[in-house]
Amino acid sequence: MMKYIYNYAMMIQNLHNQLVKSHSEFAFYFEANNGQPPVFFSNCEVFSSASVIKIPLLLAWAHLERAGEVDQREMCCLDDEPQVQGAGFSWMLHARRLPYHDILMMMISLSDNLCTNLVVQRIGLERVNQIFQDVLGLEHTRMQRKLMDLAARERGLDNWIGARDCIRFYQLFDQLTPAERAWILPMMCVQADCLLMRRIELDSLVFYHKPGFIPGVLHDWGFTDRCRIFLLTQKVQDQLPMLEIFGQAGRLMVEGAE
Repeated sequence: MMKYIYNYAMMIQNLHNQLVKSHSEFAFYFEANNGQPPVFFSNCEVFSSASVIKIPLLLAWAHLERAGEVDQREMCCLDDEPQVQGAGFSWMLHARRLPYHDILMMMISLSDNLCTNLVVQRIGLERVNQIFQDVLGLEHTRMQRKLMDLAARERGLDNWIGARDCIRFYQLFDQLTPAERAWILPMMCVQADCLLMRRIELDSLVFYHKPGFIPGVLHDWGFTDRCRIFLLTQKVQDQLPMLEIFGQAGRLMVEGAE
């Protein structure tokens, strides 16, 4: 036991040291279901969302569906929004009408930008932010623009997440009903990309998560049945060493959750 505690503490300290040396802004959280206290350290509170905004957006949809205001069985027309590209491939589909369940699935599993904008359109941007603040209890998480809206970005509008809000996401997932978890969790374990799993054997661990990355920003937020973990980084000057740090952090899902 003492050796395990020592190795665990060394892993955490080494991770912190490397993040400090990276000269980036970061926030890291790890909580295992083994009795060890949670670990949280950061040098920044508010981060450019880089797709992690899709997690609270999914939770906002779940809240509205619980209230009877939306229904994932409702049909959505893919042509109702400008055909933005980037992540995802919905803009290339021949089928142009899909149930919102499939739109939400592509938003999460493929980080599809068109599908995300269609969800925002269905809810309304102002209502999204009202739910974030008043219903979900998020302090710094905000959507100021739709995705791939470069004109809005040039005006200084962006999408933001808070480090402590990302801890709050776990509490919100705990509050989901069994029926909600039944349709939400499968979307989150079939991600096309993964930063924290870079040093973990393929198919050896079910990781429910949402990564995100744009130039200078890399995030991964998620959980397994044994732990909760996220790493947020921005102002990243050198991507390759940071990807190595993500891989080292991800090892805690195996070694730190024992």
